[in-house]
Amino acid sequence: MAFVATIIISCEKNSPADVEEDDQETDVETDIEYWLTTGDGASLFRTLNHPLTWKDGTTTLPTIAVDTTQQFQTMDGFGYSLTGGSAYLLHEKLTPATRTELLKELFSTEGTGIGVSYLRISIGASDLDDHVFSYNDLPSGQTDVNLEKFTMAEDKKYLIPVLKEILAINPDIKIMGSPWSAPPWMKTNNSTKGGSLKPEYYEAYAKYFVKYIEGMKTEGITIDAITIQNEPENPNNNPSLVMTAT
Repeated sequence: MAFVATIIISCEKNSPADVEEDDQETDVETDIEYWLTTGDGASLFRTLNHPLTWKDGTTTLPTIAVDTTQQFQTMDGFGYSLTGGSAYLLHEKLTPATRTELLKELFSTEGTGIGVSYLRISIGASDLDDHVFSYNDLPSGQTDVNLEKFTMAEDKKYLIPVLKEILAINPDIKIMGSPWSAPPWMKTNNSTKGGSLKPEYYEAYAKYFVKYIEGMKTEGITIDAITIQNEPENPNNNPSLVMTAT
């Protein structure tokens, strides 16, 4: 997925004395330092420092007016996804000291930490893990409606240890879980990719969510919220699951 990230870290505005009083239009030059990544790869987290000129005047473009006296909702937090691939790299490819330094920079609310306050993780594997798994994988043709073979062993390798380190740094962080697929035996195509959930396994899949939340709680990790499905109309990732509004 390509994205553009712009972070404004400094801003200097010319004083009013720099602008002549009889100007019909006020020009204010501002230097902004920022980092830019573009989808075509032409710029990859490149530092830029360009002067920008701001002008007073009229425009035909829509104007967004923010009324700071009215409040409608609160924000639970700001953050991003911690993928299985990222957890693996953090846990296996960094020294403990380097990992701690990085996690403090990201999650600490003290010093130079940016205080990330919300994380999204996958329930089972996402398409950013190095292999596909669910918490109830079975040989072809078998079912387990009581989820007696439910196991979170894969998460215990890398994801859960990293989450525990993050929680030690920021105990108040909130965590959301999202599944990419139900176990294949619950699906219409018996595959990790595509297909949809068989109605006869709706209850079993609901129990699957409950066991996940309880399993994380046993590890000292509270799941603040879940979504029912990641990209519910995209059957092309592996894993993936089509889940319509109905």
